[in-house]
Amino acid sequence: MAQRPMRDVILDEATELFSRFGYEGTSLNDIAAGVGIKRPSLLHHFPSKDALYGEVFEKMLSDWLERVESAMKSPGRGWQRFSAVLESGFDLFCENPSYVRLMRREAIEGGERLGIDLVGVVAPFFEAAVNWLEEEIVAGHFRKIDARQVLVTAYASLLGYVSDAPFINGLLVDDALAPEALLARREHLLDMFHRTLVADQDLTLTSLGA
Repeated sequence: MAQRPMRDVILDEATELFSRFGYEGTSLNDIAAGVGIKRPSLLHHFPSKDALYGEVFEKMLSDWLERVESAMKSPGRGWQRFSAVLESGFDLFCENPSYVRLMRREAIEGGERLGIDLVGVVAPFFEAAVNWLEEEIVAGHFRKIDARQVLVTAYASLLGYVSDAPFINGLLVDDALAPEALLARREHLLDMFHRTLVADQDLTLTSLGA
């Protein structure tokens, strides 16, 4: 098996440490030690902590938006497409809890450390999703409902569960990110949003994608 490029290894370690300890609480020495190299070797790949942090966040945001965009292009209409987007986001965040913690930190700070307009980056995707939902409502595929509020609720439901997993562990008296807990959470989210969006309540979860 081919060895991963050191640049990618550094990005993974930096993502984990930045998400756990924040920008101020993470040093280049910490990151270098985590991947078994010295600080000068790390600086060969990234000229500064700011540059490394920026690339970590850029990769994270790119992965998320690409996943959403791909799911939005999936076949079908109505619930079939909405559920595909919901499941795609759920899978990405559960597979990468460090993404979620880092995203929450930057959302609170407004992306100021990155020197970018975080809302400006995400807003076009959000508006496209709002327009699509409203079109589906007009077409009769979804009940009449506030599309913006539905999407904000979906965002909060996905990120909040993963970012607050240590707290939720205590509430569930279980590991919130264990496979069986994630399966239960996925099924709950699908059921909740289906009941919110789809007028025909006789459909079962086994036929939600039809």
